Amino acid sequence: MVRSIKDGPDVLYIDRHYIHEVTSPQAFNGLKQRGIQVFRPGKTIATADHNIPTKDQHLQIREELSRNQVEKLAENCRIYGIEFFGLNHSRNGIVHVIGPELGYTLPGMTIVCGDSHTSTHGAFGTIAFGIGTSEVEMTLATQCIIQPKPKKMKMTINGKLNKGVTSKDIIMHIISSISAAGGTGYFVEYCGSAITSLSMEARMTICNMSIEMGARGGLIAPDETTFEYLKNLPSIPGVKDFEKALSEWKKLKSDEGAVFDRELVFEASDIKPMITYGTNPGMGMAVDSSIPVSDVKGNVASASFMKSLDYMGFKPGMKLLGHPIDYVFIGSCTNGRIEDFRTFAKIIKGRNKADNVTALIVPGSKLVEDLMKKEGLTKI
Repeated sequence: MVRSIKDGPDVLYIDRHYIHEVTSPQAFNGLKQRGIQVFRPGKTIATADHNIPTKDQHLQIREELSRNQVEKLAENCRIYGIEFFGLNHSRNGIVHVIGPELGYTLPGMTIVCGDSHTSTHGAFGTIAFGIGTSEVEMTLATQCIIQPKPKKMKMTINGKLNKGVTSKDIIMHIISSISAAGGTGYFVEYCGSAITSLSMEARMTICNMSIEMGARGGLIAPDETTFEYLKNLPSIPGVKDFEKALSEWKKLKSDEGAVFDRELVFEASDIKPMITYGTNPGMGMAVDSSIPVSDVKGNVASASFMKSLDYMGFKPGMKLLGHPIDYVFIGSCTNGRIEDFRTFAKIIKGRNKADNVTALIVPGSKLVEDLMKKEGLTKI
């Protein structure tokens, strides 16, 4: 529901509000100073994520500031009646990972959270974006938020993906083409046969990384893949009649002939497995390519471009295929869902890690961790 104000921003009603400990202490403190209650605690879900350890959660968090933030979030949720998934809770996890897997994220919602990667929920056809501390307070107090209307960008990716190309490669290809600031000021809708062929986990990866091109958010129209994912969830809080909800969700798509401020088209056949060579996601290339001699804007050996390469220990024209690897990190925010670990396990099964490589495997939630154990992926 959007209420337009003449010559000004829009007031958005927020269907779902996620909070975590990073931005919440100041927001709750603001409510206390004003003597205000949380307006609709049932519309809000909280989890401890950024400041918690990924293993040995039964032990006390050693870092004092992190421990204080997690404990304060738990206390505030008790005071204000907000559902909270804390340390060792069976539903604990990264804030934008648990929303979809627990059925809280539904098509057509407007969703906010004090985390830039809130755009992840856009994979379900939601308007989802990150907000700051004062905006978290505003949403807790009113269930509304004032926002300037973003520009609209349509990205169409047509065709069949090459072998070994994943959703992460799609979004990295796009960002390397338009730069890490190419989406600034826009909300992006992803379309085309290459997008509709993706699983929900893969779509979440793409929408998650909309932020890495500077966009306010990204979304994909819900379709049969979306509905099947939701249908197979153990429960969908707030949905009493699935078939009735389904009939409404099917209406959530852009009109034929809808006008966008900018439209870009990419061919899936042009996309290869990607790798970054610099210090921002715009510095990406196909894994078998050579590091370019200029930045994405065509500036040859610009100071910032050379500084990034110097930091990485690379040079223009250098190939990275066959370059030694020191660390491998799988999971967490963008790719910490069960599909990601199943794919990784297929690749490494029956092989051994090199002694000089440190590998870190981080599930995005307790539910994903439990599935990994049940399926024997942790042993692999």
